[in-house]
Amino acid sequence: MSRPDLPGPAEHGFADRRHGGRVLAESFTAGELVDPVVIGLARGGVPVAAEVARALHAPLRVGVARKIGAPEQPELALGAVTAHGPATYDQRLLQSFHTDEQRLAEACAREQEEARRREELYQQGPAPALEGRDVLLVDDGLATGATARAAVRMVRQYAPRSIVLAAPVGAADAVAALSEEADTVLCPLQPSSFHAVGHWYRDFRPTEDAEILALLGEFAPG
Repeated sequence: MSRPDLPGPAEHGFADRRHGGRVLAESFTAGELVDPVVIGLARGGVPVAAEVARALHAPLRVGVARKIGAPEQPELALGAVTAHGPATYDQRLLQSFHTDEQRLAEACAREQEEARRREELYQQGPAPALEGRDVLLVDDGLATGATARAAVRMVRQYAPRSIVLAAPVGAADAVAALSEEADTVLCPLQPSSFHAVGHWYRDFRPTEDAEILALLGEFAPG
């Protein structure tokens, strides 16, 4: 395991989310990006994104996407929804669970309302325009890719120059699928045996709202 203060290769995982962010940041060169904006996916993606934004001297924002869980298995995402726009679903999983979008409408509405509540909580000042800019969407990991897919489609509505989806670790099949959504997917660690994002972090404690607000405060104008 790499020390927390050293980026370096992380074949066996990361010390914590900030370590993962520093590893990601090594892959970017500010001069190659056009007026970049870094968006961390709440909650766990924000500490990762902060390290990328710090390295690029770019603004940091928070994006909120909520998974729509399977009946009786809420931790398994059948789809996801952002604060604005339609939900996205994995049609293969819908068939596997013998359900459909109509049956999940109530859960979808509930999660979208929570996404709006969180977005209002994290919003600090006017949202930056994304048109014509390179947008870096950052999460702490890609498991099914459901929330990341919803976030990419939400950002696409604002006509960015490009969308780079970045996460320190992810399942290879999720990375491949998301490559059809984002312009670039950056995921340095794609273990052959992937069970859960948290398995690849020594410290994977929950990211609290207070931490997110503190990080946003560091990037506030002035």
